[in-house]
Amino acid sequence: MPHNELNIPELLPLYPLKDIVAFPYMVFPLYIDEPEMLLFRDSQELYGSFVAVVFPRKPESPSSRVLLENLHEIGTVCRITQFKKVSGGRFKVILEGINRIRIGGLKESQSYPLAVIEVIREFIEKGLVTEALVQSLIGLLKISLSYGKPLPDDVMKMIDYIDNPARLSDLVALYVNLPQADLQELLETIDPLERLKKVYVHLTNEVQKLQVHSELKTELNKRVGKNQKDYLLREQMKQIQEELGDEDPRNADILDLRKRIDDADMPDEVRKIALKELKRLERINQASPEYNVSRTYLDYLAGMPWNISTEDSLDIVKAEKVLDEDHYNLKKVKERILEFLAVRSLKETMKGPVLCFVGPSGVGKTSLGRSIARSMGRKFVRVSLGGVRDEAEIRGHRRTYIGALPGRIIKEIYRCGSNNPVLMLDEIDKLSHDFRGDPSSALLEVLDPEQNFSFQDHYLDVPFDLSKVMFITTANQMDPIPGPLKDRMEIIRLAGYSSEEKQHIANNFIIPREIDENGLGKIPPLFSDEGLTRIIREYTREAGVRNLQRTIAQVLRKVAKEVTQGKPVREQITPEVVTELLGPRKFYNEVAAESDRIGIVTGLAWTESGGDILFIEATSMPGKAELILTGSLGDVMKESARAALSYIQAHASEFGIEDNAFENRTIHIHVPSGAIPKDGPSAGVTMVTALVSLLTKRPARRSVAMTGEVTLTGRVLAIGGLKEKVLAAHRAGVKTVLAPSRNKDDLEDIPKNVSQELEFLFIDDASQAVAAVL
Repeated sequence: MPHNELNIPELLPLYPLKDIVAFPYMVFPLYIDEPEMLLFRDSQELYGSFVAVVFPRKPESPSSRVLLENLHEIGTVCRITQFKKVSGGRFKVILEGINRIRIGGLKESQSYPLAVIEVIREFIEKGLVTEALVQSLIGLLKISLSYGKPLPDDVMKMIDYIDNPARLSDLVALYVNLPQADLQELLETIDPLERLKKVYVHLTNEVQKLQVHSELKTELNKRVGKNQKDYLLREQMKQIQEELGDEDPRNADILDLRKRIDDADMPDEVRKIALKELKRLERINQASPEYNVSRTYLDYLAGMPWNISTEDSLDIVKAEKVLDEDHYNLKKVKERILEFLAVRSLKETMKGPVLCFVGPSGVGKTSLGRSIARSMGRKFVRVSLGGVRDEAEIRGHRRTYIGALPGRIIKEIYRCGSNNPVLMLDEIDKLSHDFRGDPSSALLEVLDPEQNFSFQDHYLDVPFDLSKVMFITTANQMDPIPGPLKDRMEIIRLAGYSSEEKQHIANNFIIPREIDENGLGKIPPLFSDEGLTRIIREYTREAGVRNLQRTIAQVLRKVAKEVTQGKPVREQITPEVVTELLGPRKFYNEVAAESDRIGIVTGLAWTESGGDILFIEATSMPGKAELILTGSLGDVMKESARAALSYIQAHASEFGIEDNAFENRTIHIHVPSGAIPKDGPSAGVTMVTALVSLLTKRPARRSVAMTGEVTLTGRVLAIGGLKEKVLAAHRAGVKTVLAPSRNKDDLEDIPKNVSQELEFLFIDDASQAVAAVL
C-alpha cells in the first residue's frame, strides 16, 4: 500500500533505539520492560499502531530525558505487527519499518516523548546507471553467497524480484553487517541512486574481504596438507628403503651428479665451481625450492658439451654432391662451404666462420643451413630471432631471478650435445630492443671469433668456447642490422631465381616432393614444360619459389580431388589444364601489354622480397610553378625527383625544352602502387627521362627499363641490387636494360640465359638515357 494511503499521524510516540538502526521494510523484534510498555500500548490504541524510532547520537540511560539535539534527524516510522508478554515480566514487540521520517521536534507527555514527524517521499528515476548498479549488486550478493556468507532463501528470492532500487539498497545494507554509524549514514542518504552507490561500495569491500579470507584459508589448508603429506611419504620411503636395503634417492641424486661432473671433462675452473655448488646442494633440504634451483644449475653444467665435438666430414666431393642434391645453383654459397672444408682439412684448429645469407623470401636461406650441416656431418641448430627484444634471450637470466634459464645459444648447444654444430640465427634483421635490453648488442660477443672463445652466459656464469660453432645468420635486408654486428659477419647475397632456374627447381625438387605429399606417388602426373612455364609466369611473380611451391601443391590437390571422385586421371599438366584448375591468370606482362606513352617510363626497384619494376608517371597542368610528388615516396626518393627537375631546368635547351615550359605549370610525378612505401636514389635517371618525355611531348619506349642515381650535373652513379633488378625486368618482359657504367662488372652475377635475352646499355650521363629511351 502506498505510504500516503496509510494515514500516518504527524505526531507519534518516539522510541530511541539502543543497538540497531531501523530501515524501511525491515522487520525486527524489541524486548521491553514494564515502564516502556505504555508507549507501545498507546501506539496501538491511539496512533494506529505507528511508532517513530530513531538511533541516538550517543547512548542514554533509561532514566535520562530524551533531548532533540541528542537524536539523529532522520529516523524510521514503524508499525507494530505483534505485541505480547513473555516470561520474566517482559514484553516482545515485532516492528516493521515503513518509511524514512524527519524528526521536526519533540513534545513532552507523561511517560514518553512525542515526536513531530515529516514522512520523506522518495523519488525513483530509473535509468542505465540505476539498472547497472542493481545488476552489479545482485551479482556481488551471489558471489558473497558462494564464499559462505549466509542469507535466508526467502530474502534471496525477494532480491531477484525487487524492482525498486531504493528498497534493494536498504535490504542489502542490512545484509552487509556495517557499523551503526555507516548504517545511519545510509539511512540519512535520501537520494536512492546515491544510496545505491554507497551500498555498492560497501558490498564490494565485503566481497573483497571474503575473497582474501577464502584464499588465505585455502592456501593454509593446502600448505599444511602438503607438508603433512610430504612428511608421511618421506617417512614411509625411509622405512621401505631400510627394509629393501636401497639408497636414499637424494643420495643417489648427488652421486649421479658427481659422476656426471667427473665424466663431463670440464675446464678446471668450471669443475671447481661445480663441486662447490654440489657441496652446497648436499646441505640443502630437498623440500626447499632452492634445492631444485641448485640441481638444475648443476644439471646444465654437467650436461654442456665442454669437449664433445662431432667429426667433420672433410670429403669435399661428397659435400659438393650433398649441396647439389638439396639446392640448385647458389654457387657462391657452395664455394664458401667447400673452401671452409678445404682449410679445415689442412688445419684442425681453425675457428668457425660467421656467414650471413641476405636475400628475398623463398630463395632457400633457412633450408640451406640444414644442407650445410648435412654436408659437413655436423648437427644443425636453428634459433629464430624474429621479434626477440629481450637481451636475456641471448645471454640468459642471472640465477638470482625466479625461473632463471640460460640464453637460447647455450640452451640449444646443451640440447644438441655438441660444441661445434651449425647454428643458424634466423631473421637477424627482425631483432628489436626495448627497456629489457638490446639483443643485437648481446650478439656482438657471440658472433666475434676473437671474443666468443670465452662467451659467458649470465646463468652459467662460467666461460664457454663458441669458436668451434659455425654460425649462419639470415636476413631479408641489411639496413636494419646495426653496423658493428654487420661488420662481424661475412655477407653472402642470394638473389632471386630466373624463370629457367625456377623451372629446374620445380622439376627436380618441388614437384617430386609435392606429389608425395599429396598422395599421388602411385599415379604421378607429368608437368609439361609449357604448363610449368605458365604457372611460373602467369600465376606467380616472386624472387623465390615459395609461392611456386604453393601453386604446384594447389594443382596437385585438385588432381587428387578428381581422383577420389572417380574422374579420369590427368596424366599430363598442360597449359590448358593449368588454366582449367587455377582459373584466370593472376599476373600480366605490364610492359608488353601497354603501348609507348608520353611521360611514363619503366624503372627498376629492389625490395626485401626481390627485384621489381615500377612505372614513373609525370604530367603537368596550369598553376603555380611547383612539384607534386605522390605514391608513398621516402625522403631520398623525393630528393631525387627535385634533383632531376633542377637538372632538366638547367639543361632545358639541350633537351629541346622551351624556356617558358616551367612558368605557371605544376608538374606532378606519381609512382603507382601508392600503398607500398618506396625509397632510394636509384630512380633518379628514370625521373629525368619521364620529365623530359613530358616536357618534349615524346613518348618513351616502354620495353626499356632503367636504374641509376642522378646528380645535379647529370652524372649517373652506381646502384645496388642489379642482379635482382635485371631478373625482375626479365620476368616482366623488358627487352633493354639501362644501368650505370660503374655496375658493368655486376653482369658476371647474372645468369647467362637471362643476359643473352636482354640488351644492356651502360650510361654515364642522364642525357644518354634520354637519347636511348625517347
